[in-house]
Amino acid sequence: MMYNKKSLLIISFIFIAMACKKEVNITFSEISFTTNNNSIVSVNLPNASGNKDISNLINSEIQRVAIAALHIGDPDNITSASIKESITAFSQEFESFKNDFPEANQLWEAQIDGDVMFESKDIISIAITSYTNTGGAHGNLTISILNFNAKTGERITNTQLFKNEAAFKSVAKTYFNNAVKDKTLLFSDQTFTLPANIGYSEDGLILLYNTYEIAPYSSGIIEFTIPYTQINALLVFNGSH
Repeated sequence: MMYNKKSLLIISFIFIAMACKKEVNITFSEISFTTNNNSIVSVNLPNASGNKDISNLINSEIQRVAIAALHIGDPDNITSASIKESITAFSQEFESFKNDFPEANQLWEAQIDGDVMFESKDIISIAITSYTNTGGAHGNLTISILNFNAKTGERITNTQLFKNEAAFKSVAKTYFNNAVKDKTLLFSDQTFTLPANIGYSEDGLILLYNTYEIAPYSSGIIEFTIPYTQINALLVFNGSH
C-alpha cells in the first residue's frame, strides 16, 4: 500500500508540474521595422514572447494587419510576405510616383504603431494605428483593434465576445446615441450596428468607428467606452485581470 500511495503522490506532482508548464506567460516588447534607404515609413509594433505557439499566432496576426495597411492597390491582392517587403514596396511605389509626376512636391509617408490596450489571463486586446498619406488631400488614419485568446493566441471575433449580442447591442445603442448626438451620420440613427473594432481597456469595452464608417471625414474617428459594471454579465471574457 505504501508503494501505491507513493506512486500516486509522484504522479500528482507530475501533473502539477505539467499544469504549471502550460500556464500562459506572454509578455510584450516593442519591435521596429525598417529597410535600407527608407525615410518615409515607420513601423513600431508590440511583439509577444513567452509561449512560442501562442506568441507566434499573436505576432503573425499583428504583422498581417501592418502589411495590409502598407499595401497600395487591391486589398485582395496583397503579395508582400513580410513587413520589410511591404516597406520596400511602399517606397518603390513612391519612387515610381515621383518619376511619373516629377512636378509633385508632396512626400508620401506611413506611420504604423501598436499598443497593448488590455491584458488578462483570458484575453489580450491590441490596437494598431495606421496613418498613410500618398499625396491626396489628406492622409488616411485607421485604427484596428485585435482581440486574442490569451490561452491559445487565436484571434477572437466580435461575435465571440458576447453571451447575448442582442442584449449587448441594446445597451451599446444608448452610449452610441450620446457619442453621435452632435454629429452628422451617413445613415439613419435608427439603423444602429456594432462597429468592426471592439476591444477591452482598463476602463471598459471600447467601441470604435473609423473615419467614413458611419460619418463623414470631418467627424473623424468616433469612439465610446461602456463600463464593465454595465455589461460584464453579457461578456464571455470578464473585464478584469
